[in-house]
Formats: sequence, structure tokens, C-alpha cells
Amino acid sequence: MAVGFVCMVAFAVALAKVTLVPSPASVPLTHTNLHPGSSIRLYFNQPDWRDTIKQVGGNVVLGVPFGFLLPVLFPRTRGFVRVVLMTAFVMLTVEIAQGLLVAGRAFDIDDVILNAAGAFLGYLVLGRRLGRALHPRRVHWWRPRTESADEPARDAAVKKSRNQWVWAWRTRDARRTAGIKTSAMTKIKKMTRKQPAPKRLRERIPALLRAKRP
Repeated sequence: MAVGFVCMVAFAVALAKVTLVPSPASVPLTHTNLHPGSSIRLYFNQPDWRDTIKQVGGNVVLGVPFGFLLPVLFPRTRGFVRVVLMTAFVMLTVEIAQGLLVAGRAFDIDDVILNAAGAFLGYLVLGRRLGRALHPRRVHWWRPRTESADEPARDAAVKKSRNQWVWAWRTRDARRTAGIKTSAMTKIKKMTRKQPAPKRLRERIPALLRAKRP
């Protein structure tokens, strides 16, 4: 998790440098693209295949780290659909910032599609395994949960420990109640012993007076 966090910070810095650094020289060459597939067809139709690999492959590679890091740092984003949607949301935000704030950059919906495809590949190759290795496996509503071999023994141990704690708690309460009752009975006995004493003394006073007469 710590290594994944460090990698995410480094990737965020690299992503900001690649996507949010102004390029004034590219202002005449950039244009906004809101039609999915338009820029991709343009990339493949150009004669220089190296530029095609650079544009298409670069956007795909830029999305691959999302497929690695999202399942590690955010367990709830595991799954092909969730990883793709999360990556598309982040890159859509980046593209909007490019189109509105950065000179020489323009909004291109095809870049978002290629980034999401890269995240899908990254999750398929390594992100799925990392997520399962670091976090418990997700339980889907369409697939019943399968119990492991040691799960019944674990449940029995938990139940035994719970029963022991309940027994200790009840025993402590019983001892406390018994102690309160014992102390109360002791006080009552002492009080009953002290109360008849003046009566016995009054009965003995006449006898003592008669014994002292000459």
C-alpha cells in the first residue's frame, strides 16, 4: 500500500507534466474533438506510422498505471467496469482542464477513450492480481459466497470466545450482586444487634440498684 501510494504520487506528477504544461507553439495545430473515433481515424490514416504509434500508444500507456494503482489504493474500484469508469472520469477532468486553461492543449474525447483502454489492459495484466493479493475478494450478488476450509473452525473459535466473555461478564455481575447482598445483610444484622442493647440495659438497672442498697 505504501509503495502504491508513492507510485501514485509520482504518476500524478508525471501526468501533470505531460498533460497540463502549456505548449504555445502547438496552438495553431490543436482543435477540440467531441466526436468519438475522429482523432483515432486521423492517427491511423496519416502516412507516418511512428507518429501513429506515438499518439495512440502514448495515450494507452498513460492509462495503464490507473489499472495497476486503483485496485491497490482503492479496493472499491476493483473490477473492469469500475477501473475503466474511474479512469475515464479522471482523464475527462484532465481534458476539460486542458481545453479551458492550458495554452496549446485542446479537449479530445478520443484521448479519454485511449486512456480508459490502457487502464483496462493494466488491470487485466497485473491490477487484478494485485487487488486480490492485498484485499479480500469481492462478493458479487450474482455469485454465492464460498466458504474456505478453515472458516467453520474460525466461526467455532469466535463463538467459543464470545461464550467465554459472556460467562465471565455474568459471573462478575453475579459476584457483585452477591457482594452487595452480603454487605447489606451484615449491616442489617449489626443494626439488629445494637437496637436491643438499651432495652436490656433498662431491665438491668432496677436489679443493679437493689443490689447496691444497704
